[in-house]
Amino acid sequence: MADFYHCGTVGAMPKGKPREQGDTAVVTEKKSKTQKPKLWKVILHNDDFTTMEFVIHVLEVVFSKKPAEAAELMLQVHHRGMCVGGVYTYEIAETKVNTVEQMALAAEFPFLCTMEPE
Repeated sequence: MADFYHCGTVGAMPKGKPREQGDTAVVTEKKSKTQKPKLWKVILHNDDFTTMEFVIHVLEVVFSKKPAEAAELMLQVHHRGMCVGGVYTYEIAETKVNTVEQMALAAEFPFLCTMEPE
């Protein structure tokens, strides 16, 4: 996007007519650097009540993991106490956490899903 700064005669110039001698225009471009958005890890936590099948189901449905990868991540949750389901922008991570919470609530599991900065 460009901003126009006019020096000399001020006023609207009729379209299609050349500028009169003495009119000058300076065109400047604002350069903005776009920064990559901060990423957030979505973390699934182990508990003593949520079934392994439910964790696999969550990983497949919410995080689009293939069955083999979902099973591997479920074992990380089971053995290490947690796993990273995925890394996303804030809004997407927040949506994934809320989706997992709603699924766990509907299935009556105390399954915990959180997010933290990468």
